[in-house]
Formats: sequence, C-alpha cells, structure tokens
Amino acid sequence: MPGLVSTTYFGQRRVDFWAPSAPTEHMIIAHDGQNIFDHKSATFRSTWRLAQTANRIFADKNLPAPLIIAVFHSSSKSDPNGRGKDLTPQASFEAGVIAAQENIPPQNRLAITQLRGDNYQRDIAEKIIPEITKVIGHQVVPDKTAIIGASMGGLASLYGVFKYPDLYKTALALSPHWILGNQPLVEDLVNRLPKNLGHKIWMSRGTSGLDAKYEKCQELADQLMIKAEWQVNKNFKSVIFNRASHNERAWARQLPEALEFWIKN
Repeated sequence: MPGLVSTTYFGQRRVDFWAPSAPTEHMIIAHDGQNIFDHKSATFRSTWRLAQTANRIFADKNLPAPLIIAVFHSSSKSDPNGRGKDLTPQASFEAGVIAAQENIPPQNRLAITQLRGDNYQRDIAEKIIPEITKVIGHQVVPDKTAIIGASMGGLASLYGVFKYPDLYKTALALSPHWILGNQPLVEDLVNRLPKNLGHKIWMSRGTSGLDAKYEKCQELADQLMIKAEWQVNKNFKSVIFNRASHNERAWARQLPEALEFWIKN
C-alpha cells in the first residue's frame, strides 16, 4: 500500500481514507471499506487493492492518483444486519419493490422500517466527504468524483448517484445484487438514475458462483439502460467477466477496466 491510510470515526462508523502526496481532483468513495485497504479487516483476508491499482492506472495517464475514502458498513455483534440496512436502496422498497425472500437467508430478512439506506447515503455525502476533504484540503470536483461498490455495494453505488446526482458523476457497480428484488428492483433503480446530466455508469458481473444468478437481471438492466438512451462505451458500460465469482479477488481484477472507464474522456 503506497503511503499511509488514515482512520477516523463518525459516531460508530469507521472510515479509512488515503490521499496521494500530489494534489488531485479525483476522488472515489468505496462501500465495504473493510475490504479496501487492510487484508486483516477484509472479509476473506483479501482486499480490492484499490489504491495500488488506482496509482498504476492514473500514473499511466500522467494523473495524480485519486483521494480514496473507504466507508465501513455498520454490521456488528449487536446489529448483525447493519450492512443490509445501510446498503439497500431504501426508496425502491418503500415504493413497492418486494424483497425476493428466496434469495435472502431468514436471519438476514429485514422490514422496510429497518432500512437506513437514505441515512447512510446522507452521512457519506453531507458529513463524511465534507469533513475529510476539509481536513486534507481537497476540492470536490463532481465530474471527477466516483462512487464504487460490489454486490450490495453495487446497488448502493447506483443509489448514491440517484440520491446525490450533483456530487457523484460516476457510479461503478460491480456485481450489483439485483436478485435482492429481481426484475422490479432492476426496473425501479435504473429508472431512478439521472438522465442527460453528464453521468457515467459502469456495471459488471461474473459467470460463476452467486454472480451466475445475476445474468437475467443484468441483461434486463442493460436493455433498460440502452432504452433510456445511455450510450454504450461512452457513458454506460456493462462487462461480463468469464469465470469470475463473487469475491474480493474477482472484483480486484475488474478494477482496472472500471477505473479506465471512469477517467476516460
């Protein structure tokens, strides 16, 4: 890991961040912060290697690496479903999308009133980003600000662009967990994405493990994006990674393409 990662807390929520030595206009907000920098906190002892990959990709473009803010979910022994409460796109389910109970373990099923996706997004956009950027002197440039996540974090990244379209101009959604609500969730969340406002959306999925179950939903998402006049390879890209499964190692291998999409003109 090049340089030092700083850790701070917003209430009980841990946030790690890394800033390059050179001033930068780029910033990326990552969900599931425990998997971003430190293998000791990572779910399966494997991180995304986000900083290392970003340093390499940006250096190839003669750009300073981005500021990286990694937001931890709030699951704990006292609140084991904190991650689901944080990362679920709350408005979709409040609007009538029904959770696909067959795809949710009984111990992880939540009532709509338990969801706090809106508060989570608000905390990131209105507390975490302003405070960290003020401390390090980073000037937020929305056109060069991205939000990234995988699985539930992929959904939360798309939801973040819906909630704060003037802050995040790019969402990088790796293996978005569409089967949480199946086709109705795809239709609702894609319909919420901002249109013709200069945004870019990246989506991906693997073909093995849990990712294999995303095929139909992701195909529908792709069709709806194109129908909504998102332009393939320009401001929208959906990539299939053959044999890729649902884990941090797979997502780390997808990062170069996702980051290249983000920073290309």
